Amino acid sequence: MGFVNLLKLCVGADSVEDLTDWQASQRGRWPEGRAMHVTRMWPKREDEVLAGGSLYWVIKGVVLCRQRLMGLEEVRGADGILRCGLVLDAELIRTEAAPRRPFQGWRYLNPEDSPRDLPKGRAADDALPPELAQALAEIGLR
Repeated sequence: MGFVNLLKLCVGADSVEDLTDWQASQRGRWPEGRAMHVTRMWPKREDEVLAGGSLYWVIKGVVLCRQRLMGLEEVRGADGILRCGLVLDAELIRTEAAPRRPFQGWRYLNPEDSPRDLPKGRAADDALPPELAQALAEIGLR
């Protein structure tokens, strides 16, 4: 059995740095060395997601990074409803820019359809403005 990734919109962040800063500000709430994102639905393909999958973040209409999925935890909201906590590795791995249309919730993303990781040397480069990254990705110059 292979693995499958998840794809999720990163609402409220304008850049990978925004996501990094927000997760750093929340670090005290999560298990050490991890981050968590709570979502309404539990993946039906749990075994595949946990067999090596990552959560790919769509920021301003473009996939720009991913985090390895480390586990799933039940999280009870203040309203008493059980939700799914996606337990993520703390490291954000930058990926090639890949445009995505808006959607609700999360989607499965097959490995062959997932943007490639940027080489380590390019991960520290200044990020392109999201509009430019999306335009380049749309014409195939990722």
